[in-house]
Amino acid sequence: NGMLAAAAALLLLAAAGPGLGPGPGRADAERAQQDSLREELLLSPLPAGDVAATFQFRTLWDADLQRGAVSHYRLFPKALGRLVAALGVRELHLALTQGFWRTQAWGQPPLQAPAGAELWVWFQPTVTDVDKAWKELSNILSGIFCASLNFIDSTNTVTPMASFKPLGLANGTDHQLLRYAVLPREVVCTENLTPWKKLLPCGSKAGLAVLLKAERLFHSSYHSQAVHIRPICRDASCLAVSWELRQTLTVVFDTFAGGQEKKDWSLFKMFSRTLTDACPLASQSKVYVDISPKNKEKELLEVTPTPASVHEAVVQGERRTYAVYDLLSPLLFNTSRSLNVQLKWKRPQDSSELPIPVLHAQRYVSGYGLQTGQISTLIYNTHPYRAFPVILLETVPWYLRLYVHTLTIITKGKENKPSYIHYQPAQDRRRPHLLEMLIQLPANSITKITIQFERALLKWTEYTPDPNHGFYVGSSVLSALVPSVIAMKDVDVEQSPLFTSLFPSSDGSSYFVRLYTEPLLVNLPTPDFSMPYNVICLTCTVVAVCYGSFYNLLTRTFHVEEPSRGGLAKRLANIIRRFRGVPPL
Repeated sequence: NGMLAAAAALLLLAAAGPGLGPGPGRADAERAQQDSLREELLLSPLPAGDVAATFQFRTLWDADLQRGAVSHYRLFPKALGRLVAALGVRELHLALTQGFWRTQAWGQPPLQAPAGAELWVWFQPTVTDVDKAWKELSNILSGIFCASLNFIDSTNTVTPMASFKPLGLANGTDHQLLRYAVLPREVVCTENLTPWKKLLPCGSKAGLAVLLKAERLFHSSYHSQAVHIRPICRDASCLAVSWELRQTLTVVFDTFAGGQEKKDWSLFKMFSRTLTDACPLASQSKVYVDISPKNKEKELLEVTPTPASVHEAVVQGERRTYAVYDLLSPLLFNTSRSLNVQLKWKRPQDSSELPIPVLHAQRYVSGYGLQTGQISTLIYNTHPYRAFPVILLETVPWYLRLYVHTLTIITKGKENKPSYIHYQPAQDRRRPHLLEMLIQLPANSITKITIQFERALLKWTEYTPDPNHGFYVGSSVLSALVPSVIAMKDVDVEQSPLFTSLFPSSDGSSYFVRLYTEPLLVNLPTPDFSMPYNVICLTCTVVAVCYGSFYNLLTRTFHVEEPSRGGLAKRLANIIRRFRGVPPL
């Protein structure tokens, strides 16, 4: 038996080849598959004293996951790596968001996502059955992130033709390999954050992840966590492919919700913790603080301790100044054992100084009654002299039956005909409506898009447990190349924050923006579900009373007892009572 086992082991080593066996071949393979981790935290003061904190953890791996030749995982999560290899995933983008980013009040977000859960995936051309792979992928991700992604099916899945292009390296853009779905009702909580943190190389034990305290993160007005997987070029020649995993988390702390009287902030006030060291596996660990002056006359923000370096860049069409703290620098923790960045406002910010974003949108439902209604979308272009096109994506559930002939687009009192329209009608209980349009936005204009719909009457088994709360409609998606007022230069990826390289600009005069509107809450004709309860209670009461009476009459035995005259004691008592003048017993 021992000789047979030894022979089998030798055969396995010979079949595996020099790449997996001991020796220099395996060492060369491990050196060829290099991986690196970069972590960063961006603190951005918002108008009205709010502060946005954006965490990004980027794992870059020089390996070929598609061929399935990877057996050793170091920094890249094994669960996601095997998922990409098994299902033929080319790009994966998942976002879980609680709250809504107020673009008009907070400005352009670094990375925005719609309320609820959003998932869009590009598959490899080798995948034969995309729908089957999509369903299996959503079920696996539902288990990994403890979310309700298993509710993604054909009724809420669409295939956009123009809105979602590959963000990574792509040989072609066959849109039949793309799937997009949104669950606007998904609630994000700690059970989703815990598995997200477990995917980090250092977990939540070291580095910037020590600030990810669930009690503080969910005590905020906006919380969004995302996972982005894409292939990118390994070098300038792009002869080899590397896989990039970005884990991002954005949270907005409200001054009034936090119970703070002053608008001064610090890491300890926001997260109840401070930074003590960097992740040992990270090759770069930095904290960026946006100290861009909001007024030319005087700076409004003061940051302590004094940063070791300051970086300037043009980001999203605006000139930004960042105070940079390098956690890997030995000089940072010499004076103190922890880093507690503090933000102080030198003077209150005037509301007239608040910057207005170039592109923002609003969406609402109008109408009366429970039969018809209208969806209205307002798109604002505040650029003073430049017009630009925008791609609008509308996904409407099948139970809102759109009247496409009522679609109107009005800009400055005139009809605005779209350059491109792609419409896929819904099928009851099979697929939703899909409407994509390319609309030209004139300079300094407001474009109003309206379309009427009719509410459908569902089957009584299709209503949610709380039907009177309403039914959610996913957010609209706006994609545009927004012209920049300031000339943009090539971004230094090693010095600038990571979000600047997720959506690369086509040229120096514009930058890519993807915005999401508010989700809608629509009431449908709802039957009175309390009537069956009342009928059941009344019927059971009547049946119980009638049945109980008949049962007693049929089963009870009646006995007639003759009254007895009483004994000697009773007669003596009556004699005594007669003498006393009391009635006898």
